[in-house]
Amino acid sequence: MKFVRPIAIAALLVGFFFYYTTYRSGTFHTVNSPPEKIEITQAASNEPLDADEQNNISVYRKNIGSVVNVTSKVVAFDFFYGLVPQEGQGSGFIIDRDGHVLTNYHVIEDARQVEVTLHNRKKYRATVVGTDRSHDLAVIQIKAPDLASMTLGDSRNLQVGQKVYAIGNPFGLAGTLTSGIVSSIRSVQEPDGVTIDEAIQTDAAINPGNSGGPLLNSRGEVIGINTMIASTPGVGQSAGIGFAIPINTAKAVLNDLLTLGRVRRPALGVLTLPISPDIADELGLPSDYGLLIVRVTPGGAAERAGLRGGSERAYLGNTPIMVGGDLIVAVDGQQVQDQQELSRIMNSHRAGEVVKVTIYRGKRKMEVDVTLGEAREQV
Repeated sequence: MKFVRPIAIAALLVGFFFYYTTYRSGTFHTVNSPPEKIEITQAASNEPLDADEQNNISVYRKNIGSVVNVTSKVVAFDFFYGLVPQEGQGSGFIIDRDGHVLTNYHVIEDARQVEVTLHNRKKYRATVVGTDRSHDLAVIQIKAPDLASMTLGDSRNLQVGQKVYAIGNPFGLAGTLTSGIVSSIRSVQEPDGVTIDEAIQTDAAINPGNSGGPLLNSRGEVIGINTMIASTPGVGQSAGIGFAIPINTAKAVLNDLLTLGRVRRPALGVLTLPISPDIADELGLPSDYGLLIVRVTPGGAAERAGLRGGSERAYLGNTPIMVGGDLIVAVDGQQVQDQQELSRIMNSHRAGEVVKVTIYRGKRKMEVDVTLGEAREQV
């Protein structure tokens, strides 16, 4: 009995505390009871889109039906299982109503089977029409009705800062639009060693799966083919630095790709030595830049046009060279200071075209018309 009284007192105190905190003045209160009416701020309905948003939508709607997903199937060798099929994905875009699709060469490289999925999700088997590995370009074709083609623009005179759009299938997410600006125009090298002259650098988000898709200007015209990104090794996703092949590079070779399945790479048919001011002074040349023709390919474009190679042996340090040949200083009015500049100029031409080559023969400056040969003539 001596323990009953403390327990009773404790129970009385707990009961009193509960009553006091819960029931005051005979009224029951709940914690955080909801108000009778919740007041929220709502946006005004039907707010008009601004001009920039309207243009984004216009560019997307104009072109989304022409952007496709390209799936390539290749066969790889697995040590345990032998030949194993693998799939790769990229993008592309329709360039005519005959179903020709422009994409990257690396998207369909070594493919045993190529499949194209349109924006309406219909799938078609594609055939490879032409490839150009040196420009990372390829044309494939599908047979499908009512195809809408894209408008190919002009990639000359692009300005850093102008707005661009990328449409493609990053990570397989079909029909994705991203936007940005032209960040720079520069020469870049792809992982396989292919050099893209005057590549369009952009901060528009480009990720795996965007390769081969279009880069558009604010009018919805194609100005480039998205092809690669710069990212942290092992990450493999956009870091705000993407590159596109200029559309003019593609337009220059399209006819060859469609009709021949390959590109007739042009060549002057010369072996040259780049000239610096020091070398020019040592050899007594009339120009402190240019390409000195050391040798011309027998029967090649340069020899047929009458260009001359070296005729006298000399030494540049310990290296024997042939001097006395013509000194190339320009092609079609564009200065030529090294083989890379000559290669860039050649890439804008095809075999069979005529270019005007400016040379020095001795102290005499001349212009010679040269009908370009094919690259297999190159020394």
